Amino acid sequence: MSASRSSGAVRAVRDPERHAHDPRTRAYLRDYTSVLDSVPFPSLLVDHRWDVAVTNSAYDLLFDGFRPHPTAMPRHNFLRLVLFHPDAGRVLRERETSWCLPMLAQFAAALDVHRQDPVLKEIRHEIGQDPIMNAAFQQGLPHWVRAVGPGAVDHDGAVRPVQHPDPRWGRTTCRVVSETPSTLRAAGLTRLTLALHPHGGTPAPEPEPAPESAAPAPEHRGAPRLRVVRDTDTSDRG
Repeated sequence: MSASRSSGAVRAVRDPERHAHDPRTRAYLRDYTSVLDSVPFPSLLVDHRWDVAVTNSAYDLLFDGFRPHPTAMPRHNFLRLVLFHPDAGRVLRERETSWCLPMLAQFAAALDVHRQDPVLKEIRHEIGQDPIMNAAFQQGLPHWVRAVGPGAVDHDGAVRPVQHPDPRWGRTTCRVVSETPSTLRAAGLTRLTLALHPHGGTPAPEPEPAPESAAPAPEHRGAPRLRVVRDTDTSDRG
């Protein structure tokens, strides 16, 4: 069973060859683009900012029909898509605990390494402009990371719930597979694949722990809102 479009070509929303510094790497990336579209599962190449270099047609189908957004479109930036697109929860089930908090953990780790990166600083500013998201990042995230453990930052192998628009997949789960062959690493790229599970193939994962005293967020128009944050943080005070 394949969710990819048989005639769909890979959409290179960023030119992957801009990451190449020599003809050999450019040729490799051209061939790798063809490899991606032969995969039946949603797959994409991202850099350390989660800017999308290449998507395959299965990925495009998964996020088909999303409303326009200035920064968080599926083919622009995967982190912004998860955190800020108002349609994200339509596909990414249990979006808060299964998608947003893991991505915030990875973002925090990337920001520690690339403190002066302008795109990451912009994303941090966008998080800061959203009171609920900022509370999740500053208060909810540390508690969640402690509850989940060191694996919170590594999404390779994680099983996440999704709602695929193709009824052949429908309500299911996927395993996130992260791959960085040496040539991709040299180009600053990582491949993410969402290996979809057939109906009944793999049970849904147990929900990851949420911080205690999770309070519901007020309804807001625009970007989806996190609820898994504390109203006040007193547990670590003397």
